[in-house]
Amino acid sequence: MISELASWFIFFCPILAFVIIGAVVWPFIGKQSKISGYITIAAISVSTIFSIWALASVIENGHSINFESHNWVSIRGMEINVGIVLDGLTTIMLIVVSSVSLLIQIYSTVYMKGDGGYSRYFAYMSLFTASMIGLVLASNLIQMFVFWELVGASSYLLIGFWFNKPAAAAAAKKAFIITRLGDFGFLLAILYLFFNADSFLANGLNPFDVMDINNAVTVGVISSSVAGWVAVGMFAGAMGKSAQFPFHTWLPDAMEGPTPVSALIHAATMVAAGVFLVARFFPLFEASKEAMMVVALVGGVTAIFAASIGLVQNDIKRVLAYSTISQLGYMMLALGVGAYSAAIFHLFTHAFFKALLFLAAGNVGHSVGGTFDMRYMGGLRRLMPWTYGAVLIGGLSLSGIFPMAGFWSKDEILNHAWHSNEVISQVVFWLALVAVFMTAFYMFRAVFMIFEGTYKGGAKSDPDMDVVEEVVPHESPRLMVVPIIILAIATLTVGWVVNPLTDLGAIPIHWFAEFIRVGSGHEEVLAFNRILAIVSSLIALSGILLAYLLYVSKYKLILKFQQVTSGIYTLLLAKYYFDELYEDVITRQVFYSKLAASLDLIDKNFIDGIVRTIDRVGRNVGRLIAQMQTGQLQGYGIVTSFGVLLIFGIYLIFR
Repeated sequence: MISELASWFIFFCPILAFVIIGAVVWPFIGKQSKISGYITIAAISVSTIFSIWALASVIENGHSINFESHNWVSIRGMEINVGIVLDGLTTIMLIVVSSVSLLIQIYSTVYMKGDGGYSRYFAYMSLFTASMIGLVLASNLIQMFVFWELVGASSYLLIGFWFNKPAAAAAAKKAFIITRLGDFGFLLAILYLFFNADSFLANGLNPFDVMDINNAVTVGVISSSVAGWVAVGMFAGAMGKSAQFPFHTWLPDAMEGPTPVSALIHAATMVAAGVFLVARFFPLFEASKEAMMVVALVGGVTAIFAASIGLVQNDIKRVLAYSTISQLGYMMLALGVGAYSAAIFHLFTHAFFKALLFLAAGNVGHSVGGTFDMRYMGGLRRLMPWTYGAVLIGGLSLSGIFPMAGFWSKDEILNHAWHSNEVISQVVFWLALVAVFMTAFYMFRAVFMIFEGTYKGGAKSDPDMDVVEEVVPHESPRLMVVPIIILAIATLTVGWVVNPLTDLGAIPIHWFAEFIRVGSGHEEVLAFNRILAIVSSLIALSGILLAYLLYVSKYKLILKFQQVTSGIYTLLLAKYYFDELYEDVITRQVFYSKLAASLDLIDKNFIDGIVRTIDRVGRNVGRLIAQMQTGQLQGYGIVTSFGVLLIFGIYLIFR
């Protein structure tokens, strides 16, 4: 059985790596020292081993492992504690974060080779991983919020890693500001619990303890209306971190960071934090029908909205970015219809195939000279066989094709939405089916543009790239290929192995669903729906077929298709003009032109006016007092006597 100290090691190892690299390696050994990568890999390897130990301990225990919390501070009779929660959700998240991060760090040692900020990169990556692990382990809401903000701060550092590029600096600021808007809702939820703590304390519960908050719902300490307000506030924070509509615009721009950063953000850390938050407090959400409806509707709209934009993107990393937003929508949709285990199952499988796709995209960009524009690729299938195989496996999984991991988890979500009696569940079910078609189309559009046809010159042909020499495509070095092979194997197997339809001996039927749902509420584990699985697979295959007809077949219908759909194509390429809406209308015209100008006017005419008036009064009073300072004692005596008489008269009148 794992101890509390060993559990804390999962967090302390990457944070120690951050301190050593930042305080010793970076300033004293060298900004490009390879030792930085070795320290990070060693630290996260230990975290991965201890995460597996934690998972085995929870399985052995049959339920969550409870450790005593440690008092941090006391306010109004409430204790704010620091502690660890080890249950099914925590351990699955630890496995995802640590294992995926480890593979990405190994990949990064080659990808970031020669970069002037090599040591700084691994310091930031260690901090990022530690922040996410701290968030997952947290037993207290305040403790969770601290790590929640630290995840945001470290993502700012990584997205803006190449801060000398204006686009990277702007993307980092955009991500930081938009996620802060959501975090404000999360903070309001915490304050709401703080000011309504008496009902908790009267029942022996702590309003900040994660388990006590969920238990308060179970025993009726929190009413459905209170639960709804708190849940909506938390969901606002989740929308920001998980890039849900309309807080989605920061995530595609986050592609300005190094590709391994994109892989970690999209697969296992920041964007998964929002889904984790809703899952952690699922009983709270489940207590409010309205909150569940909001989660389901936002998830369904996000799934189809982001997928539609992904149809026309030409940058492979942006295609994958909109894919991530869409898949996160699936997860939120699942939580909203009560499919808790299905949502976490999809988070689990998505982490592997999305990390696979991003690292493979990094291989492609590395091979063609640094560009990620698919219009200048093509014909790479024979030149990059390992990467092609990895992208094909990842693309099939993302599309939900049997027997890939994505097939099993996406089917679980669709099955729960179909069987729900709620009207909103039926609505989001059909939205999800449309998104299935779109996902398959845009993913295999990318596959065909990159790997089929003839090579179009790569970075040399890209007018946005400053490359003069001819670029010869080639397969990536071994340390960039091995991680994607491991991720490809995981993508092929984890779906049916961890949640099998039949008893596999060591792994019982529906193991993942049964394991993860402990303490999650009232979810029912549904039987496999063959008809629905066939229908969704056929829809996905039709999307792949359309992509083939448009981009590969001898008919090459893409130009005719673009002519017919020119208006829609323009709208999608402009991303529904949301960036313009936010930046031009809201930011410049509303905020700067109206709000900021009004505040500036108030500041100059009112605030400054008050200050100037006080200044004038003070100076005049000072001059008057100065004139009274004659140095004649008789004058001082007269003033004093007058004052005494005045006070005495007031006393006689008002006594």
